Amino acid sequence: MNAKKPQVLKNRKAFHNYEIIEKLEAGVALKGTEVKSLREGRASFKDSYGRVLNGELWLIGFHISPYENGTIYNHEPDRNRKLLLHKREIKRIRGKTEERGLTVVPTQVYFKEGLAKFEIALARGKNIHDKRKDIAKRDMDRDAQRELKNKYRVKL
Repeated sequence: MNAKKPQVLKNRKAFHNYEIIEKLEAGVALKGTEVKSLREGRASFKDSYGRVLNGELWLIGFHISPYENGTIYNHEPDRNRKLLLHKREIKRIRGKTEERGLTVVPTQVYFKEGLAKFEIALARGKNIHDKRKDIAKRDMDRDAQRELKNKYRVKL
């Protein structure tokens, strides 16, 4: 029974700047005020990435704004957060990032059965001409869909 995941945030810029090769789901170690702030959608993917350090996968640069109703024990907004994966998955990610020069990029945040999950992707950076090619292809597809829609529209 696959329930639809309520998406909190999506990293649209990652799909523009990177060629996504493989996606994974990872849990994340968060504090209570971070979870509350995430549920309100108060976070930013700007300049965030994943890195394997000491056999653990860390999310670096992900900003979660402080919880408004928090006390003096509110969390630090830009701290590094540990991503929770199996050891063999972390070893595989480490191998691909070191050998092939891939990057670990967070693509979205959502809640699954009450737990915060990150969708991370192994990605390769795009060149400027690749980005232009993608934009041109998207525009052509949009124009073709518009033409089909107008062609089969019933005229009264």
